[in-house]
Amino acid sequence: MTPDRPIALIAGVLILLFILWDVFETIILPRRVTRMVRFARYYYRGSWRVWRKIARVMSAGNRRESFLGYFGPLSLLGLFLVWAAALIFGFALVHYGAGSAINLAPNEHSGFRADLYLSGTTFFTLGLGDVTPRTELARLITVLEAGLGFGFLAIVISYLPVLYGAFSRREVNISLLDARAGSPPAASELLRRHSEPHTVTALQDYLRDWEIWAAELMESHLSYPVLCYFRSQHNNQSWLAALATILDTSALLVAYGQGPVRWQAKLTFAISRHAIVDLSQVLNSPPKNGAHERLPAEELQKLRELLIAAGLSKCSHQEDQHLGHLRQMYEPYIIALSERLLMPVGAWTPEKATRDNWRTSAWARISADAAASSHHHHAARSAHRAALDPDDEEHF
Repeated sequence: MTPDRPIALIAGVLILLFILWDVFETIILPRRVTRMVRFARYYYRGSWRVWRKIARVMSAGNRRESFLGYFGPLSLLGLFLVWAAALIFGFALVHYGAGSAINLAPNEHSGFRADLYLSGTTFFTLGLGDVTPRTELARLITVLEAGLGFGFLAIVISYLPVLYGAFSRREVNISLLDARAGSPPAASELLRRHSEPHTVTALQDYLRDWEIWAAELMESHLSYPVLCYFRSQHNNQSWLAALATILDTSALLVAYGQGPVRWQAKLTFAISRHAIVDLSQVLNSPPKNGAHERLPAEELQKLRELLIAAGLSKCSHQEDQHLGHLRQMYEPYIIALSERLLMPVGAWTPEKATRDNWRTSAWARISADAAASSHHHHAARSAHRAALDPDDEEHF
């Protein structure tokens, strides 16, 4: 036996243990893993860093959002492929370290390439029969790899429905937020649309629903951090913007509110803040302050007036310090995740008037664009005629 074979055997066993433990922690273990040395963590950090650099070259808009939307599913498939390749390579090293005890077809050469081929056909349970194990140890290794390959495929198949089920549950409330807080969502819109006296109870119940949503978000995204990279159906929506809107609204009601809705706002704020802090730690995004103020003084005054008109508060300037303290508890984490994931988080009030997603459609946008193009073309032709004949009144 050559000296490199024992080294190959040890290396192969270590690779197998390392990858199998990573698969267990990523897919099977239903809790957050705090250990820093993890293959999946390094994989996502490296791949997302490259993907984000490419996205930053693109101008902000639908094209960049579509490109970013591909990262979550593609990175997941890539992780499965890397895991499978590492396991095949690890078993090939074990076969090589055990002496490459395999039977080869005529005119085939022994060596590590033959061990790698045997490992690949065994892992995917092809059963071609052109390369077979010769000794009892080689047969044992082959049986173990075949069983592991079958189990790996079963785990992957069962993992995807769980993942997409959690994604679907997350998106339901984000879609419901469209009619209640605008597109993109904003705290001022959520309060304005619940400013009627009979809607106060509805707002309290709605915050209770978001308390449950935030708890489910924390549980699912801590167990499966890849969900953080899955983007929503519409470009002006995201789980981060929705969570920021609920935190903004809850903070405002905790600072200035009164009655039962204030108590519910405290509960919703607590679990939502817990979720955003834990997700920041999982994604290694330290809190940071933003370059722009999300709530200018004049906008805060409008929100106070809105709360008073709705009967939700008897606002005074004494609560401003309380609101500032609450904002400091979560806004730096929101800003850090927004920059890391390239998910825009708007201000407390909409920067410009927008139409809700439910009021628009792709056909309507296409028709509007076509009408605008036709109008622009007609105006250009009229201007051209006017230049040729200044006395021509047709362009009016």
